[in-house]
Amino acid sequence: MTDPDVVRVVQASRFIAAPADVIFEHIADPAKQPAWDGNDNLAEAADGQRVRGTGEVFAMTLTGNGAVRENHVVEFEEGSRIAWKPAEEGKPPIGHVWRWDLEPEGEGTRVTHTYDWTDLQDETRLERAKRTQPANLLASIDRLAGLLEG
Repeated sequence: MTDPDVVRVVQASRFIAAPADVIFEHIADPAKQPAWDGNDNLAEAADGQRVRGTGEVFAMTLTGNGAVRENHVVEFEEGSRIAWKPAEEGKPPIGHVWRWDLEPEGEGTRVTHTYDWTDLQDETRLERAKRTQPANLLASIDRLAGLLEG
């Protein structure tokens, strides 16, 4: 099942001319995520789910089929790192991780977005995971920059 030629961790990074804490607010608040989602996969999230630590779960409604994903926060450092594992509603995470790292750099922030599907075992999701490339991740970072650099 595991193809050694398939890259299972993809990453994109760029500078955004905004403070890390401002950028982090847009990532840690699920209600703000659809505005910058470069995959056009997120339809909406209820207000009041701002993430404050590991172990929390926030819900997102997806575009297209309207399914709800519960995102289990597995890494959290206020203002600098957040990562979550998506799951179908009421089920455990399926093995992939979305991570954001923010590093102050000069007058702004180096933003790194990582998609890690190393532990993804659900055969029905493998093709979609393979299609997620650095350009997809960079699209989200670019949209964040567009919102915050004005």
